[in-house]
Amino acid sequence: MRYTLRLGASALAVLLSLPLASLSSAHAASAPAPACVVSLSPTATETLYAIGAGAQVQAVDKDSNFPTHGLPPASRRIDALNPSVEAILGICRPTPTHPSRKPDLVVISYDANQIKEKLTALGVKVVEQDAPANLGGAYAQIRQLGALTGHLAAARALASSIARQINADVASVPAHPAKVINVYYELDPTYYSLTSSTFVGILLKKLGLVNIADAQSTSADAGYPQLNAEYIVSANPQLIFLADTICCQVTAASVGARPGFAQVSAVVHHHVIGLNDDIASRWGPRLPLLMAQLTRAVRATLGDASLWG
Repeated sequence: MRYTLRLGASALAVLLSLPLASLSSAHAASAPAPACVVSLSPTATETLYAIGAGAQVQAVDKDSNFPTHGLPPASRRIDALNPSVEAILGICRPTPTHPSRKPDLVVISYDANQIKEKLTALGVKVVEQDAPANLGGAYAQIRQLGALTGHLAAARALASSIARQINADVASVPAHPAKVINVYYELDPTYYSLTSSTFVGILLKKLGLVNIADAQSTSADAGYPQLNAEYIVSANPQLIFLADTICCQVTAASVGARPGFAQVSAVVHHHVIGLNDDIASRWGPRLPLLMAQLTRAVRATLGDASLWG
């Protein structure tokens, strides 16, 4: 999903920072679990299924594509960038225990068409989970979905498991003060990147990388500056991550063919790493997959004798 990071950039300032402050375990246990959940966030969709709430999810957005089995059919897909109030209100399958076609809970990651205000006015509970500013925010969102759906224990276990795996990855990278690794993280072929202030940027910083986008960022880009080829070549990154391999078919070979890039260290030493676009733009259960790939690339770069003499 290509819009997650771009729209998440504009929403970072309104990060949902109190996921469980108003949802105690006692309240979560006493409140009835929602029978019809609509997820307009691919990250939330992945999380809901991972914590055991998949049976409650009756509709998702068009970009939700994981898990690969068990998602609602195409007839229960909603355009999260242009959501229809009428479609959402009539999406649920009436049952003896839930006769209404109106959902109990709608989860969004982007408030398109002022959908949150409109649905709330009609009595629908809407929770907005924007791109988190840090790992703690990601874990809190997982726990929040667990509390809201009656799967708090599973959500806590999932968040703890992700944290353990990420901490283990970070610990597996040896300190390398004498080996400065400049990194370029590409979001699309027009050279949009991300800085250390963003969610993924924080992961890169934890691994001891120097992000070349930091020096080019301004307050106007919210951590997602558009670089240019000349600057990237002059910065000479030792490591390049491509988060546009699916959307835009960018490869290590196509990067090397760009004017000037054949002399960039990451290209010369074969440290241009293609990522799965979807995994690279979401912050849910598959986050350890992204972190593991980032970590392997850093260790390989550190171990490349041709780089360090």
